[in-house]
Amino acid sequence: MNIYLLTHQRERNRKTNTGTLVAEYLGQDCTVFIWDRVAPDAMLLKKIKNESVALVYPDAFSVSAHTTQSFDSYIILDGTWQETQKMYNHSPYLKDLPKVKLEREKASIYTLRRNQKTFGLCTAECAIEILKHAENAQQSEYLEQRLNSFIAGAR
Repeated sequence: MNIYLLTHQRERNRKTNTGTLVAEYLGQDCTVFIWDRVAPDAMLLKKIKNESVALVYPDAFSVSAHTTQSFDSYIILDGTWQETQKMYNHSPYLKDLPKVKLEREKASIYTLRRNQKTFGLCTAECAIEILKHAENAQQSEYLEQRLNSFIAGAR
């Protein structure tokens, strides 16, 4: 299973970006693509065409990741809530993908930014939930520990 981070250009340099934790920890199982409104990444488009890929995106058409089949790969939009909504709205190639939503029992621990959505998850928390769904408990636990340390160190 692969995780593809579709990262907003501004997100790359933010010290509060948890996508970097995901990419560092998962190594070859995670690929970062920089989002471009006009020129989508050709490799990402190829992967979407040739693999079973789902978009992690909570909307009216999303199904719970816990009740759906597994996919070869998951795309996580990496940016602020406003940026990720813009990325989705301006990327036609994302709209036809199956969409999954992540439901978890506890609220997000991510407190490093303002204007957080009540039940929203940061990029690393999304990856943690995907790993749990794929029955990679050890990886999800370790990434969660790294996220806790990251948040504690950033305060």
